[in-house]
Amino acid sequence: MSEGREVATDKEGYLTRLEDWSPSVAEALAAEAEIDLGPEHWEIIELLREFYREFELAPSMRPLVKRVAQKLGEDKGRSIYLMRLFPPSPAKVACKIAGLPRPNNCF
Repeated sequence: MSEGREVATDKEGYLTRLEDWSPSVAEALAAEAEIDLGPEHWEIIELLREFYREFELAPSMRPLVKRVAQKLGEDKGRSIYLMRLFPPSPAKVACKIAGLPRPNNCF
């Protein structure tokens, strides 16, 4: 997948081993989702990884929006902003690219 090595994923494309994540793995996962990562994407990815380290779970959409608003401001803490960055399901797509498990309560 990246750095000349294969990284195992489950049937939905989430990493099976969280420790396999790296920025280049994120780039490869984003490319599969047809997303070109820019600084605003990395801001959310880093926030998600921090959230996971703190709470040991991947947030679904509502907690993600709330956390983004708390950490990055109300302008970015809106569903429409996250939808533009990580369509069609921001919590699922962003967590996948961030190397986190599939969020609970995301269909």
